[in-house]
Amino acid sequence: METNSADVLRQARRIVVKVGSSLVTNEGRGIDEAAIGQWCRQLAVLARGGDVLGLTQRREVVMVSSGAIAEGMKRLGWARRPSEVNELQAAAAVGQMGLAQMYETKLREHGLRSAQVLLTHADLADRERYLNARSTLLTLLQHQVLPVINENDTVVTDEIKVGDNDTLGALVANLIEADLLVILTDQKGLYTADPRGNPAAELVRQARAGDEALERMAGGAGSSIGKGGMLTKILAAKRAAGSGASTVIAWGREPDALLRLASGECIGTLLVATTHKTQARKQWMMDHLQLRGALVVDDGAAAKLRGEGKSLLPIGMTRVEGEFSRGDVIAIRDGAGAEIGRGLANYGSAEARLLCRRPSGEIEALLGYSAEPEMVHRDNLVLKR
Repeated sequence: METNSADVLRQARRIVVKVGSSLVTNEGRGIDEAAIGQWCRQLAVLARGGDVLGLTQRREVVMVSSGAIAEGMKRLGWARRPSEVNELQAAAAVGQMGLAQMYETKLREHGLRSAQVLLTHADLADRERYLNARSTLLTLLQHQVLPVINENDTVVTDEIKVGDNDTLGALVANLIEADLLVILTDQKGLYTADPRGNPAAELVRQARAGDEALERMAGGAGSSIGKGGMLTKILAAKRAAGSGASTVIAWGREPDALLRLASGECIGTLLVATTHKTQARKQWMMDHLQLRGALVVDDGAAAKLRGEGKSLLPIGMTRVEGEFSRGDVIAIRDGAGAEIGRGLANYGSAEARLLCRRPSGEIEALLGYSAEPEMVHRDNLVLKR
């Protein structure tokens, strides 16, 4: 049975929006103030909730914006995108100033605070840095601050690049466990063939993210301003679906596109994730064949985990086995050695040993800092059946 597209869109509470260089910079002519202003107005409505199109419930929204290199090229008077890494980095450094300033100005006009976040592949590949980036973004959202994210092109090289902001958008969707990734582009969506050369090409309204047939449909290169073509968007949707996020590919200049999508109107192409995000995370934890360590808990903690689905607090821990780091998947065992479940550790094994049998209120005094009051949060816990 086909997924109800309106439900997928309306029920999305955490949304990542990605806009491409050609849209942000009006095909390389410079930052498009009017376009960014329109997106920021819509983002503000989503973030605060409002009466527009019945969007009364507040959404958590993140913007992934291309355009720094294109804006830098314009400011430096370069007509063609350079190929030398140092020149690309210089253009990014110049352009990022104007890009961040424009978003901050336009979001502030609509009463929304913003934050600039620059990420690299290393931030997402290293587990500790990944968790730190996740914690920062979730804290910003908690305080109703809209993060504006770009790849840190001023320091990366081709060997460590994410590659394009379609991929970065998908990685951010995975990072914060978003419900929906919206890729705004200069095309109406995904077509069965390139509509610029084939008048019989038809718009694909809905499909399953990860369907290999989509990759055969996708065209080749994008514009001379940016790097991503339709194929990168299809692959981004496939990646986002891995954590349960569906993807919309839509025309960035469609009036009120973000608001209409959030209200349930299917604009462009919807690529549906077939796995719920909670199921995806828990399946990933259960699929770990080798665990770095385990926590042994007392009978009271075991009963709360099994019967009530509670988080695991340090006071219920009696012993720590193995060596593990924050963010590793670890086993949770009862006193008899039976595995109760698995979860993501909020503290490494060295810290966990100090926390055994201690109340959460003493974490900061014991460690000098407090990341979370729980050792394993219930959202990051899957119980054995």
